Amino acid sequence: MKLIMLALIGLLAGLLARLIKPGRDRMGLIVTALLGIAGAMAATWVGQALGLYRPGQPAGFIGAVAGAIALLYLYDWIRKR
Repeated sequence: MKLIMLALIGLLAGLLARLIKPGRDRMGLIVTALLGIAGAMAATWVGQALGLYRPGQPAGFIGAVAGAIALLYLYDWIRKR
């Protein structure tokens, strides 16, 4: 059940990140969900490194969206090079 919730939250975070970030991103739903999950993991790692989250505490939904937006910008930067 945790994996299903993780995938659903990741999909929602990825969709919201794609709506917030300007420009056109050609990605399917699976890649969008993976983007949201990776964004949540990145936000958790950065938040724990900065002392915002305790060890073992995951980032919230807003952190997941922020991480997904950061990964979208990174993806665009790499793709343009």
